[in-house]
Amino acid sequence: MAKPTFRATPSQIQVPATSANLGPGFDCLGLALQMHDKYVARVIDEPGLDIDVIGEGADNLPRNEKNLLVKAMFTGFDYLGGRPRGLAIRAKNVIPHGRGLGSSASAIVGGLALARSLVLGGEEKLTNEVMLQLATNLEGHPDNVAAAIYGGATVAWQENQHGKLVAQAISLAVDHRISAIAFIPETAVSTAKARRLLPETIPYRDAVNNSTNTALLVHALTLRPDLLFISTQDFLHQSYRQEAMPVSFALLTKFRSAGVAAFVSGAGPTVLVLHTGGATEVAELTHAAGAKFRVAEVAISAAGVLPY
Repeated sequence: MAKPTFRATPSQIQVPATSANLGPGFDCLGLALQMHDKYVARVIDEPGLDIDVIGEGADNLPRNEKNLLVKAMFTGFDYLGGRPRGLAIRAKNVIPHGRGLGSSASAIVGGLALARSLVLGGEEKLTNEVMLQLATNLEGHPDNVAAAIYGGATVAWQENQHGKLVAQAISLAVDHRISAIAFIPETAVSTAKARRLLPETIPYRDAVNNSTNTALLVHALTLRPDLLFISTQDFLHQSYRQEAMPVSFALLTKFRSAGVAAFVSGAGPTVLVLHTGGATEVAELTHAAGAKFRVAEVAISAAGVLPY
């Protein structure tokens, strides 16, 4: 492959927050939210990296090749034929880290999108389908990255093609009446820790109930918001993770006991609520959550990663 030609002008990319699982849709359902991280990058003549980060996680993120945004950019450049001598990168992070709202997916998708936009002809070579595969390789699963790429609600999976796992996804248009509220606690939970709490097997009846609700949730998200409460009930993973997020689980139980379509966002510990109510309902739920949570009203993002 010929060495790529890099654009002289900066590239600006925004990536939505994402919520995975949505209750029963473990490792397959995702939802894009209107809370965006923003990234700017340009190719420079000086070798090396000039990185500045503000916002969420700024004090803890590396300013070198270990930065996940940079890793993803390098992955994209390698796919396109080669890396530039130097890069100047600016990141404004809004998505909370370690809270189950897709901060790592944002960095991965953002880095890949920056790389393709900085290469002439990059959009034709590094398509969204290719981006999904590269992002899944970096993330380990496709649910969050699919929603970050395509927007709306997504169903993502991996299929075996000639001995190789290939990531696939479809995007669903979410009913315009549906909005979300994120209840974000102060403490973080790592995805790895949350996954270690899952059992090797589950009861057959739980598997049946979970697959039923996952199928029903697709219908609820697109056409029947009145079915959100029943279809967001999970039997597969949330209860097993209770010990890692007791405060969040208490709020989840409180909300669902009141008929609210609440679930743990991704690996947690954020609790996400899907609703069709107005300001009064939001105020009531915010009051019920108490002082242990930061509350963010977020619309569903119809678009995934985009220039801004």
